[in-house]
Amino acid sequence: MVENFAVGRLQSEFKELVQNEDIGFSIGLENDNWFEWSVCFTGPEDTPFEGGFFMAAIHFPNDYPNSPPEMRFKTEMWHPNIYPDGRVCISILHPPGEDEFNSLESADERWRPILGVESILHSVVSMLNDPNLDSPANVDAAVEYRDSRDTYLRKVRRLAQKSVESL
Repeated sequence: MVENFAVGRLQSEFKELVQNEDIGFSIGLENDNWFEWSVCFTGPEDTPFEGGFFMAAIHFPNDYPNSPPEMRFKTEMWHPNIYPDGRVCISILHPPGEDEFNSLESADERWRPILGVESILHSVVSMLNDPNLDSPANVDAAVEYRDSRDTYLRKVRRLAQKSVESL
């Protein structure tokens, strides 16, 4: 029953996103599975990611929207809030409620069932240019961003260019 609700919600969100020409993302299903989506988008303007072409996957749990999905970049990324394996680490993708180990993150910043895929995608794009250095997933990228911004920017621009060349 819960899975049927999840599929209905995912079908509705998918339909809305596909029909929204202004969304700035291309989405599809992996192997016709409603719980596995692929996402493609270009790097946001006026960021070091500009001009890049980025691929990601979103995996939804069976109890979606009660639990958040997981997003993972397939394109190589260098960012303080993206783990080296591509997993995205932002508050909106953390389970609902308070986190006793992270007092910097309120329950309002975490996943809530009222949110959806569009909110996630916009949060990820925002995160690309405005990383959260207080809680990095990639400590090396965070240190480089903080201490050697020019080196960080060159590396990100190189990866953006590489993303286009690998198409």
